[in-house]
Amino acid sequence: MEPQATAVATDVLDAVAEGRYPLPHDVLGAHLNDGVVTIRSVHHLADSVEVLTQDHTYPATHEHGGVWVCVFAAEDIPDYRLRVTYGDHSQVVDDPYRFLPTVGEMDTYLISEGRHERLWEVLGAHLMHFDGVMGPVDGVAFAVWAPNAQAVRVVGDFNFWDGTGHAMRTMGASGVWELFIPGVGVGARYKFEIQGPSGNWFQKADPMARATEIPPATASVVTDVFHTWNDEDWLRAREDANPHNGPMSIYEVHAGSWKQDLGYRGLADELIPYVKKMGFTHVEFMPLAEHPFGGSWGYQVTSYYAPTSRYGTPDDFRYLVDRLHQEGIGVILDWVPAHFPKDDWALARFDGTPLYEDPDPLRGEHPDWGTYVFNFGRTEVRNFLVANALYWLDQFHIDGLRVDAVASMLYLDYSRKDGQWRPNQYGGRENLEAISFLQEATATSYRLHPGIVMIAEESTAWPGVTAPTSGGGLGFGMKWNMGWMNDTLRYLSEDPVNRRWHHGELTFSLVYAFSENYVLPLSHDEVVHGKGALVSKMPGDHWQQMAGLRSLFAYQWSHPGKQLIFMGQEFAQEQEWNESYSLDWWLYDRPDHAGMAALVARLNELYRSHSALWNDTYTGFEWIDASDGDHNLISYIRKSEATSGHRAQDELVCVVNFAGNPHEGYRIGLPHAGTWQEVVNTDDPQYGGSGVVNIGELVAEEIPWNGRPYSVELRVPPLGALWLFSSVPHTPYQLTVNSF
Repeated sequence: MEPQATAVATDVLDAVAEGRYPLPHDVLGAHLNDGVVTIRSVHHLADSVEVLTQDHTYPATHEHGGVWVCVFAAEDIPDYRLRVTYGDHSQVVDDPYRFLPTVGEMDTYLISEGRHERLWEVLGAHLMHFDGVMGPVDGVAFAVWAPNAQAVRVVGDFNFWDGTGHAMRTMGASGVWELFIPGVGVGARYKFEIQGPSGNWFQKADPMARATEIPPATASVVTDVFHTWNDEDWLRAREDANPHNGPMSIYEVHAGSWKQDLGYRGLADELIPYVKKMGFTHVEFMPLAEHPFGGSWGYQVTSYYAPTSRYGTPDDFRYLVDRLHQEGIGVILDWVPAHFPKDDWALARFDGTPLYEDPDPLRGEHPDWGTYVFNFGRTEVRNFLVANALYWLDQFHIDGLRVDAVASMLYLDYSRKDGQWRPNQYGGRENLEAISFLQEATATSYRLHPGIVMIAEESTAWPGVTAPTSGGGLGFGMKWNMGWMNDTLRYLSEDPVNRRWHHGELTFSLVYAFSENYVLPLSHDEVVHGKGALVSKMPGDHWQQMAGLRSLFAYQWSHPGKQLIFMGQEFAQEQEWNESYSLDWWLYDRPDHAGMAALVARLNELYRSHSALWNDTYTGFEWIDASDGDHNLISYIRKSEATSGHRAQDELVCVVNFAGNPHEGYRIGLPHAGTWQEVVNTDDPQYGGSGVVNIGELVAEEIPWNGRPYSVELRVPPLGALWLFSSVPHTPYQLTVNSF
């Protein structure tokens, strides 16, 4: 008697043939029952199908709607292949439905709990290798979270974008769908085809894709890691360092327009020597996660786990980071968990429901940006975002994440009018779920990657942004000081003759300078949307504008806090930044612009060499005179930590004149006797200045001034700043691999 196939209902065979059955492995593949093996497979339009084992060939028969079945007697399920014939063409293929799940029970448990800290190793597309009696099998395991889908199929260039033969299986309550497809390799393009709750089908890019097509194409791309890292010394030193207490001078870069068409590897060759020459400790890249619209500058992300393919492969980006580390330069990456765009092929309504976005219409959209807001209260969504932060730190050795638009996450009424927002459970405006998410992201990142830094772009007076989570803080290491930036630029926009009436805007930042750990940002936000270039914000003619910018930089570098400037500002880019064009590098041919860059390099050199300038605690700053508004002048002391009751090793006196005229014979108090040396004067001709400088050593006189027993007379240049270092011996900061 011929063995009989296990019966399957016709409606189930219909669903299997159409790729809409949620448990296709229950029907397809090989099944053993009482010494009979039944093998079913889907091959639409095939003329014949045969099952090949090591010893036999078994013909299959067409059963229903493209489903073929083969039945034979056996004690065990053998290793097998399928020979499929279409007309005169035959091919031997492997059966994707003969493999066990590639997602384990522990993985699905952790995903459901929102605690999978290496989520990228489970979801997405991953190369896999299996050994068998008939030879090895290589392919890709696909997995996606779509809990409200009725069915999910994998479509790609390997199946002519027809997923009916590659239906995924559901992994139960976890909402994860999984399928291993033999024969797929690196470079394959794919999407997930999802049947939503309403029964409609739509295609989605993989939320966990680690590579993508070059926009405007939208498919995900199978990739793997082939780069060999050579930054062990850097990472070892980073673990033992504390970036919060060390020097940090940040150069913010838009990778596509620093110099156009370089790509990640071209940036390694050209950006790195430039940053080294300029003396910056860190490069901060504007968002590099894949985004469909270049004009968003990366702030509307569609593939959170994929470095944008505009500039190369993920390994090309690894190469850039590796090279930066080998040259002693840290890497900070802009990270955007606050919102995502509504593109229908990406995260939006991913499984036909508000999955990643908050389903509440009063919480799920940003009115300003026309984007969706993540559902921070859903465990799987939090896991997606927290794991994403860890992914960049782990897989790309990133040294820090600058978290964009934190204020928009913290407040339920952010940019909303009355009636457009709903209070939290206690009646307040705080987004409790977002707060908890940020605390989890910062705490987990610091726990798993010691030596990194988490930086918040938070524009309000939210308390405890850089306080530890154990004390109720958000747990960031640093926060952008938007108040300093706004007050300073508003003050400098005034004509010098009017600045005496705005002196408080200049000095107010020291009232709160030590309430958080601050970064002083002069970022891309200040040179876009009609705001003009940074130098153009200074009033007066060209010379006055350049002088004003030089004094601003000297003031910024000597103010408590780390400093950040956007690319081009270091040589006084004159045009507003446009992401479609390279910076105006030809300006280096003009002496005053080259002088500006020389000044920035000098400021960085002194900053990295003197701990007085990166002691950002209250012990590191003293006013000499904060009240001389009539002269538009401030003076203060920066000093290193004192040791065992002794005087600080390293001391800097800074004098900044925001008036348009010089002050000859201007006396300031000094902290102690001895000789002082002018190490920076922004009016030095080598920087493009007019030459109002102090030559030679300056000897403190025993003449009380500004409440101090010693003082000195100075030439203070117009729209200029000068730094005086004492001759007290100090230990220079060593420029080693951990100088970040």
